[in-house]
Amino acid sequence: MATIYMTAEGLQKLKEELQFLESTERPRVIRAIAEAREKGDLSENAEYDAAKEEQSNLESKISQLKAQMAEARIIDETRINTNEVQILTKVKIKNVKNGATKTYHLVTEGEADIAAGKLSVTTPIAKGLLGKKVGDVVEVKVPAGIMTFEILEIGL
Repeated sequence: MATIYMTAEGLQKLKEELQFLESTERPRVIRAIAEAREKGDLSENAEYDAAKEEQSNLESKISQLKAQMAEARIIDETRINTNEVQILTKVKIKNVKNGATKTYHLVTEGEADIAAGKLSVTTPIAKGLLGKKVGDVVEVKVPAGIMTFEILEIGL
């Protein structure tokens, strides 16, 4: 697995999710398996099969979270330069075509939440904005075509 860059907040969310899965979900699934096992013949027990599949998925998710945490590198937010667009900066852009403005907080893929204005740096728009400065006009290729944005502000 490659190095994963994230904020301390992002790492904390991973830790909380892992703790919930291990302390709440794992015991629940184990109980479900035990209850299904008590119902008799396991070869024709759909509840048992479903509980075992859920256990497999849960253990896979736990392993994935542990691997992400092991590879995580925390980004020091105090060292972020706001002279150009980069990860963890907030950027206010204007769609040149329609004049609409939008502010995005560029974050790691694991922290993305478009409804909250958190845009993953792996998206086409974020990739097009990275490294640009206030006043720059950039053309970004998105699935719907080419969009042109002017960078109005960069901050934290």
